[in-house]
Amino acid sequence: MTESRPPFPPFDLSAALKKVQAAEDAWNTRDPEKVSLAYTPDSVWRNRDAHVVGRAAIVEFLTAKWEREQDYALRKGLWGFRENRIAVRFQYESRDADGQWWRSYGNELWEFAENGLMSRREASINDRRIDEAERRVFGPRPEAEHGVDFPLW
Repeated sequence: MTESRPPFPPFDLSAALKKVQAAEDAWNTRDPEKVSLAYTPDSVWRNRDAHVVGRAAIVEFLTAKWEREQDYALRKGLWGFRENRIAVRFQYESRDADGQWWRSYGNELWEFAENGLMSRREASINDRRIDEAERRVFGPRPEAEHGVDFPLW
């Protein structure tokens, strides 16, 4: 059976929003194997200064990420879309092994194969120390908040 992950490109607004929410939901599981299945077997990533190619490398990358970024919780928002590409902005919060909380801000550019799997992901990310009292992202987004925008900072 051929792998596929609807909705398929070319995207309209509804399909792009579904892709973004599905990505947010998957990443909030913090399950590298599950997340990797949304990408083509030869998917190419640039994440900060790391270059990752293929599902095995994605699993390895995400495993290390979520060991380092404890209590990770993410929000993604659609920025734009065209044909087989989607741009998102995101924020996530996590704490390091010393207990310091961080809010990470970024943008991603996604490109999809015809079967709806992501073939390319480019992420630019900045981090800011926050106090625990400043946290605003707690676990997966409740369904009632799907599509709700989030503050810039």
